[in-house]
Amino acid sequence: MEELLKQQWSPEQIASTLHKQGEFRISFQTIYRHVRRDWRAGGKLYVQLRRRYKRRKRHYGPERRGRMQGKRMIDERPVEVESRQVQGHWEIDTVWGASWEKPCIVTLVERASGYLLIGKLPNRTTKVLNRRTIGLMQRTGAPFLTITSDNGTEFHGYPHIEAVTGNVVYFARPHHPWERGTNENTHGLIRQYLPKGKSMANLTQKQCDAIAYKLNTRPRKRYGYETPLQKLFGY
Repeated sequence: MEELLKQQWSPEQIASTLHKQGEFRISFQTIYRHVRRDWRAGGKLYVQLRRRYKRRKRHYGPERRGRMQGKRMIDERPVEVESRQVQGHWEIDTVWGASWEKPCIVTLVERASGYLLIGKLPNRTTKVLNRRTIGLMQRTGAPFLTITSDNGTEFHGYPHIEAVTGNVVYFARPHHPWERGTNENTHGLIRQYLPKGKSMANLTQKQCDAIAYKLNTRPRKRYGYETPLQKLFGY
């Protein structure tokens, strides 16, 4: 149990997985109590628990980012994308570390399974983003049919991604993050490892792969405590 806590699994994920595997029954409340007792005794198990972050209210003004003509909007996506029953439909976004630095990451999340890919970017130029995104897509062996993006200028080179991969890119409406809810929720999990405001200058692709692997092998309640890896690849 403590080894799973050290993998940053939540008490509910641990309890449900142990029961599902037939090892033994334990409630997640019991695990929380064990962590509290360990903390009172001077232990460090509590640092493995995921932290919750309060969202700051956002105030939106007019859209100031570069505009692009001819892009496909989210309303044009196939109906099957919304149902999450068909694999191969992804969401993409970039995530800052320290806002004053150029290094950041690009994330790709598969909607039906929650499977995650993370790529290190030295900056947000379209050339750099396209190269890393195409590399992630080609090496993973997962199905790719569509990608839904936000309206950041780093995604304005999307025709190149389409030409190389045969994937079709769609764009959410500006200031509608809920239209890419899988991305938004996954970023909350990533922040456990890459806190907001922390520099990503020394982050390596190997570290990005390790973070993605941890999240892809963590059981999810919404999938009956299967992992994203199991959902997408069957193992």
